[in-house]
Amino acid sequence: MAKGKDVRVTVLLECTSCARNGVNINKGSTGISRYITQKNRHNTPNRLELRKFCPYCFKHTIHGEIKK
Repeated sequence: MAKGKDVRVTVLLECTSCARNGVNINKGSTGISRYITQKNRHNTPNRLELRKFCPYCFKHTIHGEIKK
């Protein structure tokens, strides 16, 4: 019995404020904060959003799921 799709999938979370503001050029930051996590496809069919720490914004912001 082979499964067609895995229930647990790996997703990328990206800082929404860095992506929206063009990565805070005035502070000299060199990237966008990204986290890797897993989610259960059956329990969370929608896009995942978590509040995580962004080292480029120096505060906790909403990180949303992006495509790989």
